[in-house]
Amino acid sequence: MSKLYYKSLEQIEGIRESALLVSKTHAEVAKIIDAGVKTITLDKLAETFIRDYGGIPAFLNYPGHSSLFPNSLCISLNDQVVHGFPGDYELKDGDIVSVDCGVILNGFYGDSAYTFAIGDIDPDTLRLLKVTQECLDLGIQKAVVGMRVGDIGHAIQEHAQKSGYGVVRELVGHGVGIELHEKPEVPNYGKKGSGIKLEEGMVIAIEPMINAGKAAVKFWKDGWTVSTIDGKPSALFEHTVAIKKNKADVLSTFSYIEEVLKTN
Repeated sequence: MSKLYYKSLEQIEGIRESALLVSKTHAEVAKIIDAGVKTITLDKLAETFIRDYGGIPAFLNYPGHSSLFPNSLCISLNDQVVHGFPGDYELKDGDIVSVDCGVILNGFYGDSAYTFAIGDIDPDTLRLLKVTQECLDLGIQKAVVGMRVGDIGHAIQEHAQKSGYGVVRELVGHGVGIELHEKPEVPNYGKKGSGIKLEEGMVIAIEPMINAGKAAVKFWKDGWTVSTIDGKPSALFEHTVAIKKNKADVLSTFSYIEEVLKTN
Protein backbone atom coordinates (compact mmCIF):
# COMPACT_ATOMS: atom_id res chain seq x y z
CA MET A 1 0.00 0.00 0.00
CA SER A 2 1.50 3.33 -1.09
CA LYS A 3 1.30 6.73 0.56
CA LEU A 4 -1.74 8.82 1.47
CA TYR A 5 -2.74 11.25 -1.29
CA TYR A 6 -4.87 14.32 -0.62
CA LYS A 7 -6.87 15.06 -3.76
CA SER A 8 -7.91 18.43 -5.18
CA LEU A 9 -11.54 19.04 -6.15
CA GLU A 10 -10.50 18.59 -9.79
CA GLN A 11 -8.88 15.24 -9.02
CA ILE A 12 -11.96 14.09 -7.12
CA GLU A 13 -14.06 14.85 -10.20
CA GLY A 14 -11.66 12.69 -12.24
CA ILE A 15 -12.04 9.86 -9.73
CA ARG A 16 -15.83 10.30 -9.91
CA GLU A 17 -15.74 9.81 -13.69
CA SER A 18 -13.74 6.62 -13.24
CA ALA A 19 -16.03 5.37 -10.45
CA LEU A 20 -19.08 6.03 -12.63
CA LEU A 21 -17.56 3.95 -15.44
CA VAL A 22 -17.11 1.17 -12.86
CA SER A 23 -20.77 1.59 -11.88
CA LYS A 24 -21.93 1.42 -15.50
CA THR A 25 -19.77 -1.68 -16.05
CA HIS A 26 -21.57 -3.36 -13.16
CA ALA A 27 -24.88 -2.52 -14.85
CA GLU A 28 -23.68 -4.21 -18.06
CA VAL A 29 -22.85 -7.30 -15.98
CA ALA A 30 -26.30 -7.07 -14.36
CA LYS A 31 -27.93 -7.25 -17.81
CA ILE A 32 -26.60 -10.75 -18.52
CA ILE A 33 -25.80 -12.30 -15.12
CA ASP A 34 -28.08 -15.33 -14.76
CA ALA A 35 -28.16 -19.09 -14.33
CA GLY A 36 -26.24 -20.83 -17.13
CA VAL A 37 -23.85 -17.93 -17.78
CA LYS A 38 -20.13 -18.63 -17.41
CA THR A 39 -18.27 -16.24 -15.14
CA ILE A 40 -15.59 -15.70 -17.84
CA THR A 41 -18.36 -14.31 -20.08
CA LEU A 42 -19.02 -11.59 -17.49
CA ASP A 43 -15.30 -10.80 -17.39
CA LYS A 44 -14.97 -10.45 -21.16
CA LEU A 45 -18.08 -8.27 -21.35
CA ALA A 46 -16.69 -5.98 -18.64
CA GLU A 47 -13.28 -5.65 -20.29
CA THR A 48 -14.81 -4.78 -23.66
CA PHE A 49 -17.18 -2.22 -22.12
CA ILE A 50 -14.43 -0.54 -20.08
CA ARG A 51 -12.13 -0.25 -23.11
CA ASP A 52 -14.96 0.96 -25.37
CA TYR A 53 -15.42 3.91 -23.00
CA GLY A 54 -11.73 4.79 -22.90
CA GLY A 55 -10.86 3.03 -19.65
CA ILE A 56 -8.36 0.38 -18.67
CA PRO A 57 -9.32 -2.55 -16.39
CA ALA A 58 -7.43 -1.74 -13.17
CA PHE A 59 -7.28 -5.33 -11.92
CA LEU A 60 -5.93 -6.93 -15.11
CA ASN A 61 -2.26 -7.88 -14.54
CA TYR A 62 -2.32 -6.26 -11.10
CA PRO A 63 0.68 -7.59 -9.14
CA GLY A 64 0.00 -9.97 -6.24
CA HIS A 65 2.24 -11.88 -3.87
CA SER A 66 3.15 -14.56 -6.41
CA SER A 67 1.46 -13.71 -9.73
CA LEU A 68 -0.34 -11.04 -11.75
CA PHE A 69 -4.14 -11.06 -11.54
CA PRO A 70 -5.26 -12.59 -14.86
CA ASN A 71 -8.68 -10.94 -15.31
CA SER A 72 -10.58 -7.65 -15.42
CA LEU A 73 -13.11 -8.61 -12.72
CA CYS A 74 -12.75 -10.40 -9.41
CA ILE A 75 -15.69 -12.82 -9.36
CA SER A 76 -16.18 -14.60 -6.03
CA LEU A 77 -18.85 -17.28 -5.67
CA ASN A 78 -20.82 -18.24 -2.56
CA ASP A 79 -18.20 -18.98 0.13
CA GLN A 80 -15.48 -17.05 -1.71
CA VAL A 81 -14.88 -13.71 0.01
CA VAL A 82 -12.78 -11.86 -2.59
CA HIS A 83 -10.34 -12.15 -5.52
CA GLY A 84 -11.96 -15.14 -7.24
CA PHE A 85 -10.95 -15.88 -10.84
CA PRO A 86 -13.58 -15.81 -13.60
CA GLY A 87 -13.64 -19.11 -15.49
CA ASP A 88 -15.81 -21.82 -17.03
CA TYR A 89 -18.09 -22.16 -13.99
CA GLU A 90 -21.74 -21.79 -15.07
CA LEU A 91 -23.82 -19.84 -12.58
CA LYS A 92 -26.76 -21.68 -11.09
CA ASP A 93 -29.96 -20.82 -9.31
CA GLY A 94 -29.28 -20.02 -5.66
CA ASP A 95 -25.68 -18.78 -6.15
CA ILE A 96 -24.45 -15.45 -4.87
CA VAL A 97 -21.74 -13.74 -6.89
CA SER A 98 -19.53 -10.89 -5.65
CA VAL A 99 -18.34 -8.86 -8.63
CA ASP A 100 -15.50 -6.44 -7.88
CA CYS A 101 -14.47 -4.01 -10.62
CA GLY A 102 -11.76 -1.38 -10.89
CA VAL A 103 -11.09 1.06 -13.71
CA ILE A 104 -8.37 3.51 -14.70
CA LEU A 105 -9.87 6.44 -16.64
CA ASN A 106 -7.76 9.48 -17.56
CA GLY A 107 -5.22 8.39 -14.95
CA PHE A 108 -7.71 8.07 -12.08
CA TYR A 109 -8.87 4.90 -10.32
CA GLY A 110 -12.44 3.93 -9.42
CA ASP A 111 -13.36 0.81 -7.44
CA SER A 112 -16.71 -0.73 -6.51
CA ALA A 113 -18.20 -4.16 -5.78
CA TYR A 114 -21.69 -5.64 -5.70
CA THR A 115 -22.98 -9.07 -4.70
CA PHE A 116 -25.60 -10.42 -7.09
CA ALA A 117 -28.22 -13.05 -6.27
CA ILE A 118 -28.82 -15.63 -9.01
CA GLY A 119 -32.46 -16.68 -9.28
CA ASP A 120 -34.08 -17.56 -5.98
CA ILE A 121 -31.68 -17.58 -3.06
CA ASP A 122 -32.61 -18.82 0.39
CA PRO A 123 -33.92 -16.27 2.92
CA ASP A 124 -30.84 -16.56 5.16
CA THR A 125 -28.51 -15.64 2.30
CA LEU A 126 -30.82 -12.84 1.18
CA ARG A 127 -30.58 -11.43 4.71
CA LEU A 128 -26.76 -11.60 4.53
CA LEU A 129 -26.80 -9.46 1.36
CA LYS A 130 -29.20 -6.96 2.94
CA VAL A 131 -27.18 -6.61 6.14
CA THR A 132 -23.86 -6.29 4.24
CA GLN A 133 -25.26 -3.46 2.14
CA GLU A 134 -26.56 -1.82 5.32
CA CYS A 135 -23.03 -2.16 6.77
CA LEU A 136 -21.68 -0.25 3.77
CA ASP A 137 -24.28 2.52 4.22
CA LEU A 138 -23.49 2.81 7.94
CA GLY A 139 -19.76 2.98 7.22
CA ILE A 140 -20.33 5.72 4.63
CA GLN A 141 -22.27 7.77 7.18
CA LYS A 142 -19.07 7.99 9.25
CA ALA A 143 -16.87 8.99 6.29
CA VAL A 144 -16.92 12.70 7.13
CA VAL A 145 -14.35 15.28 8.18
CA GLY A 146 -13.33 14.93 11.83
CA MET A 147 -14.29 11.27 12.23
CA ARG A 148 -11.65 8.55 12.29
CA VAL A 149 -11.09 5.34 10.36
CA GLY A 150 -12.04 3.41 13.51
CA ASP A 151 -15.49 5.05 13.49
CA ILE A 152 -16.16 3.56 10.03
CA GLY A 153 -14.95 0.12 11.11
CA HIS A 154 -16.90 0.24 14.37
CA ALA A 155 -20.18 1.10 12.60
CA ILE A 156 -19.72 -1.82 10.19
CA GLN A 157 -18.61 -4.30 12.85
CA GLU A 158 -21.39 -3.42 15.27
CA HIS A 159 -24.16 -3.92 12.71
CA ALA A 160 -22.70 -7.15 11.29
CA GLN A 161 -22.06 -8.78 14.65
CA LYS A 162 -25.43 -7.69 16.02
CA SER A 163 -26.92 -9.53 13.03
CA GLY A 164 -24.98 -12.69 13.93
CA TYR A 165 -22.32 -12.45 11.21
CA GLY A 166 -18.52 -12.65 11.06
CA VAL A 167 -16.46 -9.64 9.98
CA VAL A 168 -13.39 -10.46 7.88
CA ARG A 169 -10.23 -8.98 9.44
CA GLU A 170 -7.48 -10.09 7.08
CA LEU A 171 -8.68 -7.85 4.22
CA VAL A 172 -9.58 -4.17 4.42
CA GLY A 173 -10.77 -1.14 2.48
CA HIS A 174 -8.21 1.43 1.37
CA GLY A 175 -7.44 4.83 -0.04
CA VAL A 176 -8.01 5.01 -3.80
CA GLY A 177 -7.83 7.42 -6.75
CA ILE A 178 -4.24 8.15 -7.76
CA GLU A 179 -3.35 4.48 -7.25
CA LEU A 180 -5.59 1.44 -6.75
CA HIS A 181 -4.44 0.83 -3.18
CA GLU A 182 -3.35 3.83 -1.14
CA LYS A 183 -3.20 4.65 2.54
CA PRO A 184 -5.13 4.70 4.78
CA GLU A 185 -6.23 1.13 5.36
CA VAL A 186 -9.96 1.06 6.17
CA PRO A 187 -10.76 -2.03 8.28
CA ASN A 188 -14.34 -3.25 8.70
CA TYR A 189 -13.86 -3.41 12.46
CA GLY A 190 -12.48 -0.97 15.01
CA LYS A 191 -12.98 1.24 18.03
CA LYS A 192 -14.77 4.56 17.95
CA GLY A 193 -12.33 7.45 17.90
CA SER A 194 -9.33 5.33 16.87
CA GLY A 195 -7.14 5.42 13.79
CA ILE A 196 -6.24 8.17 11.34
CA LYS A 197 -8.44 11.29 11.32
CA LEU A 198 -10.53 11.77 8.18
CA GLU A 199 -9.88 14.99 6.28
CA GLU A 200 -11.14 16.73 3.16
CA GLY A 201 -9.24 15.51 0.09
CA MET A 202 -9.15 11.89 1.19
CA VAL A 203 -10.86 9.35 -1.08
CA ILE A 204 -11.39 5.83 0.26
CA ALA A 205 -12.89 2.53 -0.81
CA ILE A 206 -15.21 1.22 1.91
CA GLU A 207 -15.84 -2.49 1.38
CA PRO A 208 -17.46 -4.58 4.11
CA MET A 209 -16.72 -8.30 3.67
CA ILE A 210 -19.26 -10.08 5.84
CA ASN A 211 -19.50 -13.84 6.43
CA ALA A 212 -22.67 -15.75 7.26
CA GLY A 213 -20.67 -17.84 9.72
CA LYS A 214 -17.22 -17.46 11.25
CA ALA A 215 -15.04 -14.43 10.54
CA ALA A 216 -12.01 -16.61 9.72
CA VAL A 217 -10.90 -17.06 6.10
CA LYS A 218 -8.48 -19.25 4.16
CA PHE A 219 -6.14 -18.22 1.36
CA TRP A 220 -5.98 -20.46 -1.71
CA LYS A 221 -2.81 -21.78 -3.31
CA ASP A 222 -3.57 -19.73 -6.45
CA GLY A 223 -2.25 -16.73 -4.47
CA TRP A 224 -5.49 -14.75 -4.89
CA THR A 225 -8.76 -16.43 -3.93
CA VAL A 226 -9.94 -16.08 -0.34
CA SER A 227 -12.87 -18.09 1.05
CA THR A 228 -14.63 -18.60 4.36
CA ILE A 229 -13.11 -21.22 6.63
CA ASP A 230 -16.46 -22.90 7.32
CA GLY A 231 -17.79 -22.94 3.73
CA LYS A 232 -20.65 -20.54 4.54
CA PRO A 233 -21.50 -17.68 2.17
CA SER A 234 -19.79 -14.30 2.20
CA ALA A 235 -21.02 -10.99 0.77
CA LEU A 236 -19.19 -7.86 -0.42
CA PHE A 237 -20.44 -4.39 -1.27
CA GLU A 238 -18.03 -1.52 -1.99
CA HIS A 239 -18.15 2.16 -2.89
CA THR A 240 -15.51 4.78 -3.68
CA VAL A 241 -16.15 7.66 -1.27
CA ALA A 242 -14.72 11.20 -0.93
CA ILE A 243 -14.49 12.58 2.62
CA LYS A 244 -16.50 15.80 3.00
CA LYS A 245 -17.87 17.92 5.83
CA ASN A 246 -21.21 16.73 7.26
CA LYS A 247 -21.92 14.15 4.54
CA ALA A 248 -19.73 11.78 2.50
CA ASP A 249 -19.64 12.18 -1.28
CA VAL A 250 -20.21 8.71 -2.75
CA LEU A 251 -18.48 8.69 -6.15
CA SER A 252 -19.67 5.27 -7.34
CA THR A 253 -23.35 4.26 -7.43
CA PHE A 254 -25.52 1.15 -7.44
CA SER A 255 -28.39 3.01 -9.15
CA TYR A 256 -27.44 1.74 -12.64
CA ILE A 257 -27.42 -1.87 -11.36
CA GLU A 258 -30.73 -1.43 -9.54
CA GLU A 259 -32.33 0.03 -12.66
CA VAL A 260 -31.33 -3.08 -14.66
CA LEU A 261 -32.39 -5.55 -11.95
CA LYS A 262 -35.77 -3.82 -11.66
CA THR A 263 -36.51 -4.33 -15.34
CA ASN A 264 -35.06 -7.86 -15.65
